[in-house]
Amino acid sequence: MLNRSVVRTALAGVLFALMSGHASAHVGHGEVDGLMHGFMHPIGGLDHMLAMVAVGLLAAVLGGRALWMVPAAFMVMMAVGAGLAMSGFELPYVELGISASVVALGVAVALQIPLPLTFAMGLAGFFALFHGAAHGAEMPVDASGASYAAGFLAATALLHLAGIGLGLGASRLVSTSNVMSKIAGCAIAIAGVFLAA
Repeated sequence: MLNRSVVRTALAGVLFALMSGHASAHVGHGEVDGLMHGFMHPIGGLDHMLAMVAVGLLAAVLGGRALWMVPAAFMVMMAVGAGLAMSGFELPYVELGISASVVALGVAVALQIPLPLTFAMGLAGFFALFHGAAHGAEMPVDASGASYAAGFLAATALLHLAGIGLGLGASRLVSTSNVMSKIAGCAIAIAGVFLAA
């Protein structure tokens, strides 16, 4: 069970995301409704998409309570990171953190090390801060913080579910389950190295 300080921090991050006003947006994203723009942000970036699918794959590799707790840790801390960014706090090295998340999560899936649940949640949550900061910093000026956050959280949940589905689907193919997950993890890690370069 999560301790009270983690729950309070998560709730504060969600409140920041829901109550925040407008933030400066990057040029070139187009005029899109807050919900749809939030939904498309994780899907539109290969780095976000790979990391979020990797979180689902990692959860599937670990199994048990990790199936929901690792993705939940990612989503909660991503909301915290977004709330901080929407409130004007600038997290350093956001792009580096996002690239590192793709590599680290890909390696964790490829090596299939039986990580303790709390460590896996901490790893996912740490990297989620960077993804959330990127989402929050790129919120359109005319978007509602609540609808924008709902959009990127929904897309993230779907990407996590895709990773879990891939991982569990691979495990059903008994003879190739380890090989398929390892190949997926290696591919994600290699893509992360290229994205960082």
